[in-house]
Amino acid sequence: MAGRLSFSNITALAPMVRVGTLPMRLLALDYGADVVYSEELIDIKMVQCRRVENEVLQTVDFVAPDDRVMFQTCAKEKQRVVFQMGTADPDRALAVARLVQKDVAAIDVNMGCPKEYSTKGGMGAALLSDPDKIEAILRKLVGGVAVPVTCKIRILPSLEDTLTLVRRIEKTGVAAIAVHGRFKDERPRHPVHCDYIRGVAGALSVPVVANGGSLDLVKSYDDIRAFKEATGASSVMLARAAMWNPSVFRSAGPLPLHDVMIQYLTYALRYDNHAFNSKYCLCQMLRDKVESALGKRVQAAQSNRELSEAYGLEELFQQTQAELEARRDALLSPERRRGDVIAMDGDVTTMALKFQRREYPPQLTPKMFLLEWSRRQKMEQPTYQTVQRAQDRAFQSTVTVQDRKYRSSLWEKSKKFAEQASAVVCLRALGIPEGRAGEENVERLHKRKMEDTCNADEDKRKKKQVMNDDGSL
Repeated sequence: MAGRLSFSNITALAPMVRVGTLPMRLLALDYGADVVYSEELIDIKMVQCRRVENEVLQTVDFVAPDDRVMFQTCAKEKQRVVFQMGTADPDRALAVARLVQKDVAAIDVNMGCPKEYSTKGGMGAALLSDPDKIEAILRKLVGGVAVPVTCKIRILPSLEDTLTLVRRIEKTGVAAIAVHGRFKDERPRHPVHCDYIRGVAGALSVPVVANGGSLDLVKSYDDIRAFKEATGASSVMLARAAMWNPSVFRSAGPLPLHDVMIQYLTYALRYDNHAFNSKYCLCQMLRDKVESALGKRVQAAQSNRELSEAYGLEELFQQTQAELEARRDALLSPERRRGDVIAMDGDVTTMALKFQRREYPPQLTPKMFLLEWSRRQKMEQPTYQTVQRAQDRAFQSTVTVQDRKYRSSLWEKSKKFAEQASAVVCLRALGIPEGRAGEENVERLHKRKMEDTCNADEDKRKKKQVMNDDGSL
């Protein structure tokens, strides 16, 4: 879909928190969706993000100060992805829209979500009672960004009040209005009010996108047209029907759910999606099968590797990881591949490196070399302080030697690897051998290590012999 995004006669993946991440959006596009919405992203979090071009994943990432990726997109969806924002502040909304506008096809403001995480601070459905603020936000965005601006609302208690609101919204210059046909206090179990959506569609000249039919109106692709006709809307967006089986967008009919889940997981691995987000989406597709053998394995999984194993995709996992690692290595200069570019983070010396166990002989590690060097220098032994990142449980360690601190700027999968990485940074910064295969002093320390092991084994043997002699065993 080239040029400015049109909202006429489209079928869209609706914005869904925790579901509308990159793998699900790409899957919906593959199956026939014309437009995909991101999950609702809160302005106060997004405005702190920096835009990062991720050359390894070939994505654009919007990264928070704590290194969490808040929003991720890629070239494949650029012309068809709508960034949905939670906001109650016109200036902050504009700042976020300008941050993301060159990477998305449109900006949408959430004015319909009734849940507390959205309504607190006056966002989401809370905006429905403040039309002045709605108008201020939309006018600010329409006049301040180069991409189309839309909004998604819920209906008000009366059709007359709803029409008064949407006419006012239309005058701000929005490109379309999505209408969820339920009142603010209604939930998915309540039937959708198609008559309200029809009233809105008949009153406006801009496209109206109907939403809310997943309960009993949209079960297959053919039902999409019926929902569109029932509401008189220009277009339709699907939430739960698409969450349960994204292939609902296929004109040829839905695919077996197992095939859909495998395709979803393929995207999740390709774009290194957070395992807990992947697990959540897979569990939504499993629905009433979460207590099956597969469902229990998915629920128990703690990593993308374990999710892959649950679906018999171990080979795909290994292949994908190898491809990403090869791409990562290809992008690095020899110096950066070794992590030899030194930077300062406050009073901490840092290098961008990961601990590669295969580069070191068995039973030898950088931590051992650093400890050995410290002893020879008659220093206090190194101390390690390790932290764990909440969003993906990765680790980062800082080692202190003679009141100086060292760490890798990259995060590791385990505490042990994080400590080894910080030891490598310290050793390389000080120009000290770190124990890699082929380095001088490796054989000496390896010999000492073997002698220590043999001596320890001999001590155990003698102790056991003494215990046998005195009849204690």
